[in-house]
Amino acid sequence: MRGKRNGHGRRGATVLVWIMVLPFAAWAVLRWTGYEPGFRWRQLVAFTPYVAAAAPVVLVAALALRRWPAAVVAGAVSVALAAAVLPRAVADDSPGARGPALRVLAANLLYGQVPTKSVMDLLRRTGPDVLTLQELTPQALADLRNAGVDALFPHRVLHARHGAGGSGIYSRYPLRGRGPIDIGFLQARAEVLVPKAPPVEVVSVHPCAPAVPASADCWRKGLAALPGAEPRGRPRILAGDFNATLDHAYLRRLLDTGYRDAADAAGEGLRGTWPNIGKYSRTTPRVTLDHVLVDPRVAVHDFTTHTLPKTDHSPVQADLVLPAR
Repeated sequence: MRGKRNGHGRRGATVLVWIMVLPFAAWAVLRWTGYEPGFRWRQLVAFTPYVAAAAPVVLVAALALRRWPAAVVAGAVSVALAAAVLPRAVADDSPGARGPALRVLAANLLYGQVPTKSVMDLLRRTGPDVLTLQELTPQALADLRNAGVDALFPHRVLHARHGAGGSGIYSRYPLRGRGPIDIGFLQARAEVLVPKAPPVEVVSVHPCAPAVPASADCWRKGLAALPGAEPRGRPRILAGDFNATLDHAYLRRLLDTGYRDAADAAGEGLRGTWPNIGKYSRTTPRVTLDHVLVDPRVAVHDFTTHTLPKTDHSPVQADLVLPAR
């Protein structure tokens, strides 16, 4: 009788361990294959760093219970998830760019409601050469203009809209405007003419947020419309609120064209940038939705995040060195 109970206990422990292991295994497979089965997974995959941190707990449980096949699978899953996440915390070697330095700052104004004084204080404190704004409304644009933003940035390409769909690019250097990417939200584009460097195309990135199933297609198309890197063409910098993390397949496909994520390159790729305020901030772990993607010829010297009141996104700043002309 005791042997029968022990047999049931062993089988129960085996089943329990596999119940713990299999969801992590499925997560790792989906993450690495890039298969995104539906709207809900596109939201969940953003939390891969947290899943990677929890995976070794399952491995320890399998080892403690001596369930060796499950332990082998749990070990492989832990390694796979760590390989996807940990490189973001290690700085990469930068290319030996010898052109001028360029500081890029990107900020989401959350329907234009960030106090103008706070924005101006951040700009004066950080001194960016190029500023990309998302959710730029006509009122926010007027308030910034009245506060003196044009004196800091004499060149600009602006597409203000009511709600969340507007964006803009401000620059200390001359700009050549290009048509915006208009898929749900407007994503401003311009060429920045920096002395002693080739013209650099900059995009103020802001695809639709995949907050509800109806916006998932707009989000996907907005990301897909972003221009890929051209290692032999003009350098490009994409800066803003991507509404995607490095674990989303669509963003990884963009990176595969040659871009480097500035935070990842600087070893700061695990800095969360959303949510800072609002209902999600009380229930949702922070994830990295805001990025600066740079041409492979551009060196990344530093990356940091800032805070602004009344926005759920952290402004992101990248200190770059451009290739020489």
